[in-house]
Amino acid sequence: MDSEHGEFLSMLIDEDVQALRAAGRLRRWDRGTTVMTEGDTSDWVLVLLEGRVKVSSHTTSGTEVVLAVRGPGGLLGELSAIDGSPRSATVTALEPISGIVVRDFPTFLSNHGRIAVLLMQLVSGRLRDADRKRIEYGAFDTTGRVATRLIELAERYGEKTNSGVRVALPLSQDELAGWTGASREAVSKALRTLRDRGLIETGRRRVVIHDLEGLRKRAR
Repeated sequence: MDSEHGEFLSMLIDEDVQALRAAGRLRRWDRGTTVMTEGDTSDWVLVLLEGRVKVSSHTTSGTEVVLAVRGPGGLLGELSAIDGSPRSATVTALEPISGIVVRDFPTFLSNHGRIAVLLMQLVSGRLRDADRKRIEYGAFDTTGRVATRLIELAERYGEKTNSGVRVALPLSQDELAGWTGASREAVSKALRTLRDRGLIETGRRRVVIHDLEGLRKRAR
């Protein structure tokens, strides 16, 4: 079972994965399907096996803010399942996805202490990542934030080619704007700036990074 480095499944041993499979059931969703809805209350979680999803929330004015992109191995819905509070974000399939749905997750964790400890480590890492992003929003301009998100996508999903690192973008430009805390126009301008510097090349839902180190320097 392949999973991204740092995602929930990558932290588990085979015995843990077998326990998850035994406790849950496999489900599939089409691209564009809403998997979880902000404000709902539920005790089930999803362990993603295939495909990518966006985790997003909406401001009072209706603007979508993309909080994260999760891929294979990702755990979704754990906070609401554990504390019983309404879901804090909506999860939408960016492409066809499949995963293991585990209901009554608190009981599962109480019976699998090792997995519960690993979950605490995962949540701690996500809190640190959220803190880092808040610092980025205050310290970086839009071009710097866009560069940072492109680097993240390249490191997670990039494919090395003769011309650089190719990333098949799962996000539209509007969604990328929501992930960087900027307007669509500001993101378009940032992408144009990065193109003009020869750092990237863009196409429909794809980016080729010609100079990854140069992009990292611009992201600082």
